[in-house]
Amino acid sequence: MKYRKLGRTGLKVSEISLGSWLTYGNSTEKETAIKTIDKAYELGINSFDTANVYARGEAEKIVGEALRKYPRESYVIATKVFWPMGEGPNDRGLSRKHVFEQLHASLKRLNLEYVDIYYCHRYDKETPVDETLRTIDDLIRQGKVLYVGVSEWTAQQIQEALGTADKYLLDRIVVNQPVYNMLNRYIEKEVIPVCEQNGISQIVFSPLAQGVLTGKYKRGEKLPVGSRATDPKSNMFMNELLKDEVLIKVEQLQKVANELGIKLSQLALAWVLRQPNVASALIGASKPEQVEENAKAIDVQLSSDVIAKIEEILA
Repeated sequence: MKYRKLGRTGLKVSEISLGSWLTYGNSTEKETAIKTIDKAYELGINSFDTANVYARGEAEKIVGEALRKYPRESYVIATKVFWPMGEGPNDRGLSRKHVFEQLHASLKRLNLEYVDIYYCHRYDKETPVDETLRTIDDLIRQGKVLYVGVSEWTAQQIQEALGTADKYLLDRIVVNQPVYNMLNRYIEKEVIPVCEQNGISQIVFSPLAQGVLTGKYKRGEKLPVGSRATDPKSNMFMNELLKDEVLIKVEQLQKVANELGIKLSQLALAWVLRQPNVASALIGASKPEQVEENAKAIDVQLSSDVIAKIEEILA
C-alpha cells in the first residue's frame, strides 16, 4: 500500500480507503463485512470511513467491532454528523447540541475514546458555522476528535469555514469528502483550487460511480443479480448512471483498460489518484476479493497519452 499526507497535517492515509455506506449493516452480512475489513487491513489500508446515519448506527458498530482487534494507532477512522438520527427537531443538523450528542453516540457504537476525522456530513444553513466549528474545536481539545472534515461542501462554504476558524482561532478543516469519479468531476472547477490553496485534501467517495465503472452494467442487458442497481435500499442513485450515453462511455473506457491489461475498476481508481489533491479513494466493498482487486490500482501509472485518450472519451 502507498500513503499520502492528509492536507497540511502530518497524518498519512492509505491511497485506498474502505467505506461502509450502503453496505455494512445493510446489504452485507456482518461476518462478510468483518472479513472484508480484515482483508483491507491486511493489505495495508489504514483509512476506514463510516457515519452515524449509515444503517442508523449499525455500520459504526460493525466497523468498530472489526477494528477492535488491531492496535488503535495503526488505523485512521472517520465518522460524520448532520443527517437525521431521530424524529425530534434537534435530531439533525450541525447545532452544538446535535454535534455534541452524536459524537458521543458514535464513540459508544465504535467503542472508541476518539475518532481521527469528524466530518460535517453536509453544510447546515440553519446553524452558524462558528457554532459548529467551536463545538468540534471543543471536542478536539477534549481529545475526542483529532481532525476536522466536511463532506460535499461548496468552495464558498469551505472558504467561509476557513475564515471563521481563523477569526476565532479554531481548528481548521483539513479534509473534504466529495463525490469524484470519471463521470462526476464537479470538484475540479472550484473545490480543488480552493482546497489546494488552503492545505485541504480530498478523500473522495464513489470513485467507481456506484459500480458503473466496474463494467458490470451493460447496454441492452439485464441488471446483474444482486447488484446495487437491483437493491431497493441503494438503487436510488443509479438512474442517471445507467443511461445509454453513460454506458457508451463506459464501453470505451473498458477498451482502454483492456489495452493496458487491467480491470476497468483499477483504471478508474488510478485516474482518480492521478489528482495530487486527492489523498485517498474511498471504495465500498462487500467482499474481500473486491478490496484486493481495487487495491492493485495504486500500482497503475497512467501515461499522458492514456490520460488524453480518457479525456477524449469523457468529453
